[in-house]
Amino acid sequence: MNFLHIYGIFLRNIILIRRSVSRMFGLFFFSTFELFLWGFMTLWLRDLAGEDARVNFVFLLLTGLIFWHLFIRAQQSFSISFLEDVWSRNIMNFFAAPVTKKEFIAGLALISIMQGFLSFFYITLLATLFYALDIWTLGFYVIPFFVNIFVFGWALGLIAIGLLLRFGPSFEILAFFIPMVFLPFSAVYYPVAVLPDSIQHIAFFLPTMHLFEGMRAIFAQEAFPLAHALWATGLNVVYFILGLAFFVWMIHVARKKGLIARLLQD
Repeated sequence: MNFLHIYGIFLRNIILIRRSVSRMFGLFFFSTFELFLWGFMTLWLRDLAGEDARVNFVFLLLTGLIFWHLFIRAQQSFSISFLEDVWSRNIMNFFAAPVTKKEFIAGLALISIMQGFLSFFYITLLATLFYALDIWTLGFYVIPFFVNIFVFGWALGLIAIGLLLRFGPSFEILAFFIPMVFLPFSAVYYPVAVLPDSIQHIAFFLPTMHLFEGMRAIFAQEAFPLAHALWATGLNVVYFILGLAFFVWMIHVARKKGLIARLLQD
């Protein structure tokens, strides 16, 4: 693995972000907008519940929002970085370059981590300043959340790239829409117990459900939810392997059928 190639992919995306108003806008605006939207709602719910309420709506809802945006950033950093090559008609140069699949994935993972943490610390700072949110009460328990959220986002990002290779830019909506498919089943803003039993069975196989349920368990029980952590990690290993296999397979199919050149025409 050539680390210079990885750094080149990372640096190219950094330059694109710095020079793109739309990408800077997407990185900060939507998270800011949703923070204030949900922040005002949590304050309203707190006032409705009264001072005797045992539920900290500010912590539960805003923490869920922050980690959900971290997941979105992890997934979209993969797929949108690939779309940048499609939009700029640079995709053929990329496949002609001596960059291996491992280097490509590592470069995208690096830019994903950078964007994820930048967005995370930005929105956490705003939540602390405006809503007195102390997300660090989770302590070191926050580390498994970070790792698992990134890995699941990368797995979905690889699947999105594979679909783009197979079906072309007409599927680019998936780069933005995939997280929304998982939002209702991930128990981000409410416990999974409120879902119908049939949907709970589906949600059980989502790492995000275990992560957000585990986060609430830490806050409510002040104990690390080992079962949720193990399920999330195990599922992520399976999904990342499947996403990687799908990505490699779609590259093979795209090369065999000449679909890569079609990306320059759509």
